[in-house]
Amino acid sequence: MAHTKASTKTILSIAFLVLIWGLSWSIYKVTLHYTPPILFAGMRSFLGGLLLTLFLLPTWKKLKWRENWFRYVISGLLNAAFFYGLQTVGLIYLPGGLFSVLVYFQPVLIGLFAWMWLGERMTFVKVAGLLIGFIGILAVSSGSFTGQVSFVGVALALLAAISWALGVIYVKKESGKVDSMWMVAFQFMIGGGLLTALGTGVESWSSITWNGTYLIGLGFGATLGIPIAFVIYFHLMNTGEASKVASFTFLVPLIAVLTGTVFLHEPFTYSLLLGLVLIVISIYCVNYSSKKKEIALLE
Repeated sequence: MAHTKASTKTILSIAFLVLIWGLSWSIYKVTLHYTPPILFAGMRSFLGGLLLTLFLLPTWKKLKWRENWFRYVISGLLNAAFFYGLQTVGLIYLPGGLFSVLVYFQPVLIGLFAWMWLGERMTFVKVAGLLIGFIGILAVSSGSFTGQVSFVGVALALLAAISWALGVIYVKKESGKVDSMWMVAFQFMIGGGLLTALGTGVESWSSITWNGTYLIGLGFGATLGIPIAFVIYFHLMNTGEASKVASFTFLVPLIAVLTGTVFLHEPFTYSLLLGLVLIVISIYCVNYSSKKKEIALLE
């Protein structure tokens, strides 16, 4: 009975996490009509990190700032400043669903980087997944050569995926030296602070329209989108569910594309469908071995 309850709780947590990430693309896309992109990325990241910091204050001794400040900075640059900055600016150039498909090439990149820098095994299935994923990227990007899809948007999405993948690999490599929850809190405070400072310099605060839509988008990012989502993520990872979460992240772009098509009337072309299918197959292949191992452990 206890095992069943635990499994149900895990499934619900994963479903909630994937739903948050999937819906966020359309929500942020709409919000960007009322705010400059860099300021929006910075504010939601900083506020999300600040809220998580307040939650973690009773465990402040685990912070160990003097020992780990440079780790917080590097993680903040890769997982917040570069990732959210590139992501938010890129959403101006591409539909939210399409952008999410490209960004969620990240698990494929993690498979490659983990092999290069963490010494993880590269199987035939993983290699096949990487090749299929590359073909999928070409299919999704094909519209950029005819002017139907922004080349700048595609490039920003791929750079965001690379930054996120490098950030995940770095955090995993340093996980034994720093508390994971404090790492999340400070990476968003630092990265969000840098983005807000940059936005203040190159954008205008007066360009923000403080209406209900903007406040909902900012509130979603600063609560569900960042601190709550990452608390769930690291809770699952710390209880041995990390590989299962990774294998289910391919559902995020599906939700993003579906919500963008239904609610925002974003175009859905045959090349996008082909690229989406190939990227989903690619991500599944790269995560297949870890998923199989996870099932064996649970049994």
